[in-house]
Amino acid sequence: MQEQLSYSISDLRQEFGLTSRSIRFYEDEGLLTPEREGNNRVFSRHDRVQLILILRGKRLGFSIAEIREMLSLWDDTTEGSEVQLKRVLEKIAEKRTALDQQLRDIAILQLELDKAESRCNRALTELNRQS
Repeated sequence: MQEQLSYSISDLRQEFGLTSRSIRFYEDEGLLTPEREGNNRVFSRHDRVQLILILRGKRLGFSIAEIREMLSLWDDTTEGSEVQLKRVLEKIAEKRTALDQQLRDIAILQLELDKAESRCNRALTELNRQS
């Protein structure tokens, strides 16, 4: 099967399970740059690959600004892949550190909830004994 040369917004919407609005948002943010044929957007293979990378970045928790930065590194440098990969590794380390902190915070919150639940259950038991 030969890969298409161009894609409509409908093609990308169906392939990636997105809304047209989401794709237009990425275009408005400058992450996708489709050609125009009248009122219709015509996305290139490059746009499709960009969309794959955008969605991967979103799944990894990167912001639109971070995704834009990484995509621009790829597009703006002849050695984009090395620079981009190093930057992605830095961002992954930052995300991992933030997630580790969130896990610690969640564990503490769960302990606090357990203690509050125990206090409420004891108070409820005491109230029921008094009635």
